[in-house]
Amino acid sequence: MILRDLPARERPEFLRQYHAAATAALQDVAQYKKLKQLLHHWSLAVIATNQPGYYEALEQAQAGLGETVPLEDAIAAELARRA
Repeated sequence: MILRDLPARERPEFLRQYHAAATAALQDVAQYKKLKQLLHHWSLAVIATNQPGYYEALEQAQAGLGETVPLEDAIAAELARRA
């Protein structure tokens, strides 16, 4: 359950986006795919925001601080993990 598992600070934005996407899907069935994509996005946000240190790491990244990994290294590590 996305709403239940989201940190309280994320819930207003989720609800805003969800209501807009659900209303659009009600008015045009072609918008249903966007609603599903939105729910998938937020299900991933639940996982991320519940990781210990998530908000601290986010603040550091926004300030240009903290540990970074070059994109090429991150991609190579992910490809190796999937192999």
